[in-house]
Amino acid sequence: MKLKRIMIAAPKSGSGKTTITIALLQALKDRGKKLISYKCGPDYIDPMFHKKVIGIPSKNLDTFFTSEETTRYLFLRERNEDETAVMEGVMGLYDGLGGVRKEGSAYHLACTTKTPIILVVDAKGMGKTVVALIAGFLQYDTEKLIKGVILNRMTKGYFDIIAPVIEGELGVKALGYFPTYNDFKIESRHLGLVMPDEMADIKAQIKGVSEKLSECVDIDMIEKIAEEASDLTVDESKLDENGTKLKEAFEGATFNKTDAPVIAVAKDEAFCFYYEDNLKLLEAYGAKLEYFSPIHDKALPEKAAGILLGGGYPELYAKELSDNNEMLESIKAAFNAGLPIVAECGGFMYLHKTITDKDGHEYKMVGAIDADCKYTGKLVRFGYIDLKENAPNYLKDGEIIKGHEFHYFDSTANGDSVTATKPTTGKSYKCIKDRDNLWIGFPHLYYPSNADFAENFVSKCKGN
Repeated sequence: MKLKRIMIAAPKSGSGKTTITIALLQALKDRGKKLISYKCGPDYIDPMFHKKVIGIPSKNLDTFFTSEETTRYLFLRERNEDETAVMEGVMGLYDGLGGVRKEGSAYHLACTTKTPIILVVDAKGMGKTVVALIAGFLQYDTEKLIKGVILNRMTKGYFDIIAPVIEGELGVKALGYFPTYNDFKIESRHLGLVMPDEMADIKAQIKGVSEKLSECVDIDMIEKIAEEASDLTVDESKLDENGTKLKEAFEGATFNKTDAPVIAVAKDEAFCFYYEDNLKLLEAYGAKLEYFSPIHDKALPEKAAGILLGGGYPELYAKELSDNNEMLESIKAAFNAGLPIVAECGGFMYLHKTITDKDGHEYKMVGAIDADCKYTGKLVRFGYIDLKENAPNYLKDGEIIKGHEFHYFDSTANGDSVTATKPTTGKSYKCIKDRDNLWIGFPHLYYPSNADFAENFVSKCKGN
């Protein structure tokens, strides 16, 4: 497939790649381009900003979660040649698993998908050192994918001086600069960036930053680079067993939708961390997803046959969640009745008796779990993990599903039904309450890393 595509990457986190990606998406949209977007790695918030611009969900791709061929399949699935794909990298371009391996890095994803890279360099406080920095990145670029650079936090005057040096000495295109711009700033909190709906006049802000980018960066050249991306295909004979199963699920589903079990998916200000392909895979296996708000609604959707409680920021809406007694009782009744429930991180916290926030305020929650959650003031768990059940339930015996943890809260009862193993160090620990119809704990799962999980969740909702 000849799919137009680019990746926005950077030497390190905090270089401005999210701002540049958002601004570029808006600039291309204003030019009438049909856009799709992707985020490298286990990130929920950057895709929300992408969606705010392009109006359709952004997807995650991660070469730790899935093999190279499966990653290519997920990338190209449902794509058309009239689209332009914009990928946003993660951390520093070459920062992969454990900080040293290629898997999970933006560069590995770019190599896997043969995607040209635009490197965004925070050049504030630099002179010719920026040339040396770019030279180092080019030296590491064995596939010659870096096609251009954008110098962030730089003045026009100095860009006009340094650009000819970059192009003359390094042979890479200096696409433009982006000045220090205070009218658009994405604030951070303990779990990362604030969400787009928390920012006042977000669409007007995006429009403004996009106009500034278009003034200072050669958008025509970026389009040309995207158009020159090489053909990309999927060799189905190289798909691993899981990749083959994913393809069969996504492309071969023939279930009767009128008999589809309803999975009630919590989605509101407090619960909004979902991988798009997780939801699509549940639908592929026959589920009907109905969204509800634990903050605003009084009961679960009618005929709910299962519940999915994703991650998010329940601690920021603890009072509203606690005050909604009808919903608390509705979910506890479903829990006690044995309804299949998958809960991750924030959703797991919500099932506890109480949540105590960072200010020490304690709030009543569902109470399905006889335990409490508290803010610890430090990062409790962080990073990629392989998850294996002690006894087969949602997975086949001995199989793993891949996930990620990132939380500052901890529970007095984290569960011990699953063993989590760090892929680089081999260190392991127990987590998750996994029995019968339940899978509840802090880890976030990426269902396409093991399609059996999604299939078995839906099967449990069907009563099989």
